[in-house]
Amino acid sequence: MSIKVVEWSTGYLGRMAVEAIEARPELELVGVFVSDPAKVGVDAGRLAGMDRDLGVVATDDRAALLALSPDVVVYTAETETRFMGAIEDFTEFLRAGIDVVASGPVLLQYPHGTLPEEMIDALAAAGRDGGATLHVNGIDPGFANDVLPLVMTSLSRRIDLIRVGEIADYSVYHQGETMRRLFGFGRTMDTLPPLLRPGMLAAGWGSVVRQLAAALEVTLDEPLIERHERLPADRDLSLLACEVPAGTQAALRFEVVGQVDGEDRIVLEHVTRTAVDQAPDWPRPDHGDGCYRIEIQGEPTMRVEFTHHAEHGDHNESGMLVTAMRLVNAVEAVVAADPGLVYAKDLPMITGRGLMKR
Repeated sequence: MSIKVVEWSTGYLGRMAVEAIEARPELELVGVFVSDPAKVGVDAGRLAGMDRDLGVVATDDRAALLALSPDVVVYTAETETRFMGAIEDFTEFLRAGIDVVASGPVLLQYPHGTLPEEMIDALAAAGRDGGATLHVNGIDPGFANDVLPLVMTSLSRRIDLIRVGEIADYSVYHQGETMRRLFGFGRTMDTLPPLLRPGMLAAGWGSVVRQLAAALEVTLDEPLIERHERLPADRDLSLLACEVPAGTQAALRFEVVGQVDGEDRIVLEHVTRTAVDQAPDWPRPDHGDGCYRIEIQGEPTMRVEFTHHAEHGDHNESGMLVTAMRLVNAVEAVVAADPGLVYAKDLPMITGRGLMKR
């Protein structure tokens, strides 16, 4: 019996999700939500760029989609600037008995210690009341810094330190608002970007640190530690998303650290450059221009670098693709999970079953 799926939004990530839902043998796409009036009435296959019809037309009628009684909503709508709107959506779906697999808000990847417990409890209660489950995940925060490191710890006899994170070239990253306003690239060095205000890094990535700690049954010191370092551009740079004049912020390195008795134990790190020759003393990938790196110090000491690229070599496109695939490929496991909130540490192994075709 197939799992009936509604895809919620057809932005860059949502279009990939539509095609992925169509590819999975156990999933049946029954509806697509769009917010752009120009997309209403357009077949989902055309919206996904598949050059064929899937027989499912997009709509902005929420009630009509819920009336389809889908088993699950794959939710790829933008959430970081409409956090409470997303919470309201999730609550409505859960109370209607519809499971939700979502790419954000990233705080919900593992919200304990970041969000008020009463807000978490309300979402979990909505799921229990409706008999439905919510799972939020992606690639970062997500698979690269929760599932992958936890799998590696199964090889450990002793764990002294876990360091996970991203080393990336953002010169071809296409999110201008994120690059300039949130990260501060291209802005003066005396302007502190919102991302680096006290508590913001822990709010965005602390869920990674806390989920790893919970999975390993480690009690962390509170609050989490935030560290950052910024470097200016030594020349004018023209990026895909914005301009970076000489002297303005061009590179950023930050850490969110979970300590035990004042000693670093779990570290989430991001190393972000906008030119390959910047910050030569900062960590670099062993190969290529970007990676997710997992390092476990202990017995034994281990390191893995995870890289990806699309068919035509674009790592930005493949970054979106792996995020969409993690969501869609997790649907079956989330549907089978107990009602409430389910986290990556609690899900069974998720594979690409059925995707190896002739």
